[in-house]
Amino acid sequence: MLANIAPMARRSAIVTGAAGAVMLAISVAAGGKGVLGAAIAIGVVAAFFGLTVLAFGLGAKVSPQAMAGAGMAMYFVKILALLVLISTLRDSTAFSGLLFGVTIIVLVLVYQAALAFSWYRTKMLYVEPAGER
Repeated sequence: MLANIAPMARRSAIVTGAAGAVMLAISVAAGGKGVLGAAIAIGVVAAFFGLTVLAFGLGAKVSPQAMAGAGMAMYFVKILALLVLISTLRDSTAFSGLLFGVTIIVLVLVYQAALAFSWYRTKMLYVEPAGER
C-alpha cells in the first residue's frame, strides 16, 4: 500500500501545480491583490496536502487502521485550520479574498480529481486470493 501512495501523490501534486500556475496567471488580471490572494491560497493548499501525504505515509508504516485514523485526523485538522484562517483573514484588504477562495476551491477539486484518477488506474489487489494468508 505504501508503495502506491508516493506515485499517486506525486502525479496529483504535478497536476495541481499546473492548475496553480493557471490560477496565478488568471489572477494577474485582478492586479497585485489578486496575485497575492492566489499565491497565499496556493501556499495553503500545498501545505495542507503535504501534511496529508506525510500523515498517510507515517500511518501506512504502522497499519491500515493507523493510516485511516491519520487520514480522518488530518481531515478534521485541515478543516479547523482553514476555518481559523478564513475567519482571521476575513476582513483583510491586503489581498483579494475572492481569488483566495476560488483558488483554494479549484486546487482542492483538481487535486482530488487527479488523486481519484490515479487511484482508478492503480492495479492493486484489494482482496486476498484464496490460499494466500
